[in-house]
Amino acid sequence: MRVRRVVITGMGAISPFGRGAEALVAALYAGRSGVVTFPDLGQVGGMRCRVAALVPQIDPLEIPRKFRRSMSALSIYATLAASDALTQAGLGEAARASGDMGVVLGSTIGSPGTIQEFFEDYLTDRSLERMRSTLFFQIMNHSGAANVAQALGITGRILAPSAACSTGCQAVGYGYEMIALGKQETMLCGGADEFHPLTAATFDVMNAVSTGYNDRPSATPRPFDRDRDGVVCAEGCGILLLESLDSALRRGAMILAEIVGFACVTDTSNIANPNAESMERCMRLALHDAGVAAADVAYVNAHATATAQGDVAEAEAIHAVFGGDVPVSSLKGHIGHTMAASGAIELIGTIAMMERGELIATHNLDHVDPACAMIRHARPRERREIGAAVKNNFALGGVNASLVLRRYRA
Repeated sequence: MRVRRVVITGMGAISPFGRGAEALVAALYAGRSGVVTFPDLGQVGGMRCRVAALVPQIDPLEIPRKFRRSMSALSIYATLAASDALTQAGLGEAARASGDMGVVLGSTIGSPGTIQEFFEDYLTDRSLERMRSTLFFQIMNHSGAANVAQALGITGRILAPSAACSTGCQAVGYGYEMIALGKQETMLCGGADEFHPLTAATFDVMNAVSTGYNDRPSATPRPFDRDRDGVVCAEGCGILLLESLDSALRRGAMILAEIVGFACVTDTSNIANPNAESMERCMRLALHDAGVAAADVAYVNAHATATAQGDVAEAEAIHAVFGGDVPVSSLKGHIGHTMAASGAIELIGTIAMMERGELIATHNLDHVDPACAMIRHARPRERREIGAAVKNNFALGGVNASLVLRRYRA
C-alpha cells in the first residue's frame, strides 16, 4: 500500500487569548499569561486552587441557531476554530460535502457544566419534564466532533478519541494515518474542552494542582521550575487541517508544515504516575515512524504540566533520546493546561516557531529544577532553524503520544 505524504494547510484556535491562531501566537511571543484568578473555585468545599486559564467572551452567533442549540461551550469553540482552519486552507462547502473530508476531534468527558445543570434540576423532583431535547447532544462524548460535522456539513469519517491530555495529539496522529493510507483526502483534527471547577478539583485531590500562586495568577504554572507547584487547568480548542500533499499541491494551497511520524503507547506501570521509560519509547517509535534521526530534531515541545513527577520523568526521557543539546520548552506556562485541546493548541505554537525560526521559551521558568537540568531549556528570543520538531503529550491513564513535524520541502 502506498503511503502518502501529509501536510498541514490550515489552523484554528480558541484559547485563553481569544479567537484565532494569530492571537494565540502573538500572545505567546509577547510572553503573556492567560491565567487569571477565578473566585468561583472558592465555592467548592475543600478546593485550594483559585486560578484558571479561561477563554474570554466568544461570540457564537455566526453559528446558525439550529446547530448552536445542540452545542455546549466546547462544541462552539470547536466549530469556530474548525471554521477558521477551513478558511485559511481555502476549502469551501464542496470540499466539506465531498466525503473526502473527515473529522477527528475529542474532549475529556464532554460538557461537565451541562451534566451538572441537568442533574441539579433532575434531582429536585426526579422529573424529566423540563429536560430539553437537545441536552444529550451537548453531553455525549463525541459532542464536539458530531457538532462540527453537522454545522460545517462534513460527510467523511468521524472519530472522537478521548484520552485526557493526549487527546489532541492522538487526533492529529490518527488523522495523519488515515490520510497517509488513502482513506481520506483531508481531516479536521484536534481537541476541545471547557473549564469546570471539578476539572481543577480532580487535580487538587491528587495534590497536582497549583495552589501557591492564588494571589499571583500570572506566576503559575511553572513547568520545569524549581518552585512549580502543579497544573493550572484551562479551556479552549485547537484545530489543524491535515491534507494529502497531492491535494495541497493540486490546489496550490499554502503548506504550513508536514507531519512525518506518530506514535502512541500505553504505560502499564501505573495508571496515574508518569514513567520515563514509556515516554522514551513513545518518542523513539515516533522518530522511527518518521524515518528521522534524533540528531536531526532541532526542537522538542514538551508536555510539561508543572507537576514534580511529570516534568522530571519527561526531562529524563527527552535526555535519553536527544541528549542535552536540543532546546526544549513547554507552552503551558503561558496558557495553562487546556486538557484535550493541549496537543493541537501547542502544535500551532510549534508550527509558528518552525515558520519564524524563533523559539518560545517556557514562561515562568526562572530557576530550573536541578532534576530537570539535564536538558537544554529554550532561551527567550532564541533564533533557531527548525527542520524537524517533536511534540509530546502524556496523559493520565498511561496514554503517551508523540508527533514528528518537519518543514515542508518539495
